[in-house]
Amino acid sequence: MARTQQLALLDEPAHAHGPIVNVASVPQRSPFRYPGGKTWLAPRIRTWMVSRNTPPDEFVEPFAGGGIVSLTVAFEQLANHVTMVELDECVAAVWQVILDGDAQQLAERIAAFNMTPDTLDAELKVKPNTRQQLAFQTILRNRVNHGGILAPGSGKLKLGENGKGVLSRWYPATLKRRIEDIMQVRDRIHFIAGDGFEVMRQMMHRQDAVFFIDPPYTAGEKRAGSRLYSHYEIDHEALFRLTSELAGDFLMTYDNAPELHLLAHRYGFDAMIVAMKNTHHAEMTELLIGRNLEWARRPLP
Repeated sequence: MARTQQLALLDEPAHAHGPIVNVASVPQRSPFRYPGGKTWLAPRIRTWMVSRNTPPDEFVEPFAGGGIVSLTVAFEQLANHVTMVELDECVAAVWQVILDGDAQQLAERIAAFNMTPDTLDAELKVKPNTRQQLAFQTILRNRVNHGGILAPGSGKLKLGENGKGVLSRWYPATLKRRIEDIMQVRDRIHFIAGDGFEVMRQMMHRQDAVFFIDPPYTAGEKRAGSRLYSHYEIDHEALFRLTSELAGDFLMTYDNAPELHLLAHRYGFDAMIVAMKNTHHAEMTELLIGRNLEWARRPLP
């Protein structure tokens, strides 16, 4: 069957479901300004968890990135425990220090750093020889690069907001407070620096686990993830196949692209288009994928 005919067979909704979430109303938990972040999805994650009869024993995020979803679940105790997984060495270093290392030292160093173009350049020229140093430099790059992008080749802000340049997104007191807040709930979170696929395989038979799966968006024609992340190559067919074998519930997020509708249809998943805004406040749509998204079609509280 031709690809265009296949697409025509999909009963694809014409419009996004539900209103656009005002991200200003969502608690900002993460120290990252993460490209492709899911702050806008937090209210729906809350609805998903509350719709269950009992909280899941384990909430698993195999592609954690900035971690806002896992943090929301941990702070609001929407699951008994949270497992975050991240392959990127630099991003992982931040989570390892905050969740398993000397988070207070990192928070104090951020608060004490005198951010100028010269001090920034001098700091980033230093080769990191400890995880603590790598975590600090990652936070610096994340806050001063365009869009928070950490992938190779990403450039620093020049003019920035109101001509503030590298100071545009540098809020040391706020970052310190967020890290210290996470310290209060880190006993509920287990972090794994590794491959999300492998962790999914290890937990695939657990009926008491739920999975939030937000991979790099490289399946459709846009391939946005290829310019946003250091680790963006992913076998999306294999991810859908593995997800179909999970004993526990799951929610996937993806680009609203025809290829993803086809994959969802092929594996018998439910799919729903939702409206959101990107970091530039442009209205966009993304795709939610699950076994049954009836909970997601209800109005947000």
